[in-house]
Amino acid sequence: MPIARYPSLVLDCPDAHALASFYSAMLDWKLESRSGWADIRADYGQCISFQQVADYTPPDWPGQQVPQQMHLDVVVDDLDLAEKAVIELGATKHDHQPGETFRVFLDPAGHPFCLCLS
Repeated sequence: MPIARYPSLVLDCPDAHALASFYSAMLDWKLESRSGWADIRADYGQCISFQQVADYTPPDWPGQQVPQQMHLDVVVDDLDLAEKAVIELGATKHDHQPGETFRVFLDPAGHPFCLCLS
């Protein structure tokens, strides 16, 4: 018997509400925000939280000077359509693209994330 239903991921960032808004729009999850903290939640309960930190330094991927430490993989049906959508939301396509079945982007706070074919 598992001790938890699902993990919750927390991302450090310079503006919790702004970054939560980006992921809320991308995933179509409900946004709840308060001072320095925001949560987005799927209808089935999965949650991603955003913690505002002073002097935030974004990861420097693929370099290791400031390692990414983690990243999100978001499964999509069409890479081209998903790429267009996340860029319109404020993501940046990374120059380094090491694969063909996924694409690497940076969210508005500089965290790498991948759009991956299902």
